[in-house]
Amino acid sequence: MENQNETNAPEKPHKRRIRYSGTHPKTYKEKYKEHQPEKYADMIEHVIEKGGTPAGMHISICVKEIIDFLQIQPGQKGLDATFGYGGHSKAMLECLKGEGHLTALDVDPIESAKTTERLRTLGYGPEILTVRLQNFAELGKIAAEEGPFDFILADLGVSSMQIDNPDRGFSYKSDGPLDMRMNPQKGESAAERLRSVTKEELEGMLIENSDEPYAAQIAKAIKNRLRRGSIETTGELRQVIDEALSFISGAEHKEAVKKSCARVFQALRIDVNSEFEVLYAFLEALPSALVPGGRVAVLTFHSGEDRLVKKSFQAMQKAGLYEDICREVIRPSAEECARNSRARSTKMRWAIRAREFESHGL
Repeated sequence: MENQNETNAPEKPHKRRIRYSGTHPKTYKEKYKEHQPEKYADMIEHVIEKGGTPAGMHISICVKEIIDFLQIQPGQKGLDATFGYGGHSKAMLECLKGEGHLTALDVDPIESAKTTERLRTLGYGPEILTVRLQNFAELGKIAAEEGPFDFILADLGVSSMQIDNPDRGFSYKSDGPLDMRMNPQKGESAAERLRSVTKEELEGMLIENSDEPYAAQIAKAIKNRLRRGSIETTGELRQVIDEALSFISGAEHKEAVKKSCARVFQALRIDVNSEFEVLYAFLEALPSALVPGGRVAVLTFHSGEDRLVKKSFQAMQKAGLYEDICREVIRPSAEECARNSRARSTKMRWAIRAREFESHGL
């Protein structure tokens, strides 16, 4: 006898794809093929070949340079401090050849879940890959539980799937809620942060986090707007910046607004996610999280991050905690930058843990 519930169950309605005007999709949500790389591989390759990043994806940077330096061997234990889309993790797992273990960290519950599922589908089960929804500022605690590690990677860039999704509020290029939190379930959003800081604090934030030359004018314009109303979307913040730079005329105005928007959004994102504080905590815990002779590579994307990493590595080498550090930054090749425009600002630095543990008073 047939199951009555099965015979009477209504058919699942067909969900039509999002309609878009014109011959090609333009917005993030309209690019339905790019959101399904397993189904539309040719489309994905076409977008990448043109130097773009498919919607919902992230193209990992300096993969060859990282793998060449880390010298991963089967059986080793490693840490990907910034899981993201999983490109670096996948390359490191391939080096392990089914032996050893990789721990991956991320604070973004949305993208972390997607990446975990994708790598599990490729055969990387919990016996070789552990994913933890934690900030890499907690490196000391994580290393005490799962380390020390033979190799560690930290890619400090914001993933493309976060930047490109208007719902996350990271970019001025498309309108969306002014959020910017890596974990949208915790902490203040960027809109809330703007309301809580003073004009002087905001000006200092723009200078310290992104060297914004028009920090005073922009901070004043933002606080004036907030006294009259609110700034809840990325488009509204861009409009305020545009108005703040109205004293710049002609063709220079458009370019100045574009550059200031990039700097203001960067400064606000850094503040909302406490990125410098998180990086400092990570760097302080790093030597003790590595085995003697263990290797770490760090990718940075703006001067503030790079200065912190450089000074930390130099100080800890001087104290005897690192036996060797990168003297000159490593940059992506010209070919990689041509293929992925977001690689152009990348700098890679590395360090090797001293082979003898001593008390150096750090």
